[in-house]
Amino acid sequence: MRSAVGEEWGKFLFLFGTLIMAAERLASIPEADIDPNGVFKYVLIRVHSTDEGDDSSVDIVRGYAWAEYHADIYDRVAAELEKGGGLDCECLGGGRIKHDSQAKKIHVYGYSMGFGRANHSVATEKLKARYPDYEVTWADEGY
Repeated sequence: MRSAVGEEWGKFLFLFGTLIMAAERLASIPEADIDPNGVFKYVLIRVHSTDEGDDSSVDIVRGYAWAEYHADIYDRVAAELEKGGGLDCECLGGGRIKHDSQAKKIHVYGYSMGFGRANHSVATEKLKARYPDYEVTWADEGY
């Protein structure tokens, strides 16, 4: 016969293990991934854990020249992240990035017609962490 304490301890260990796995999953996602040069669209995505009892999330920046629309980036990134299970994505907005790797400058600006304007200050902080030796700036002006 199982004791109530034993059952509660088992539930705790299961939940704790689930939270550790979710944290590891989120920590393994690069917070910024953009093309090395050019002017291109970007999206700010919030990636949530879908595990029971876990409300953790991470915001990520993705920007690529191949995308005709902001939704192209979001759809591809969300599908890739969600296919393994345990994660759900939400687009927080978009804009544009001008990346000059030779000058070590990144400028974030503009908005997405479909998703609205991303919080460029959040995107800029993610990019500064990824490119610590760059000058990274942002503005709400422009498309």
